[in-house]
Amino acid sequence: MKIKQSKPITEIKKGDKIKVNKKEFNVDGHYVMIDHGDTKEMVIELFDPKAKENEGDYQLRYFNDNSDGNISFYQLKEIIYEKIDLESLEW
Repeated sequence: MKIKQSKPITEIKKGDKIKVNKKEFNVDGHYVMIDHGDTKEMVIELFDPKAKENEGDYQLRYFNDNSDGNISFYQLKEIIYEKIDLESLEW
């Protein structure tokens, strides 16, 4: 996976743009999903501004102590998020 960063992932905030697999998404939020004590599982909520209503919700998930090596990408399908392979990531 290729990652191109303009700033640390921890500084991404609502309103930023992120390209995943060459497709641009808007950031809707960035928060702690699960606090494991020594580490936190983080979530960046994304949406596709060109998608139909209820069809363009996505998440980037990572652990704050190892963000470069463990980023995962998910798309909301019905009521669960399904993992999607990451080829490239840019912000």
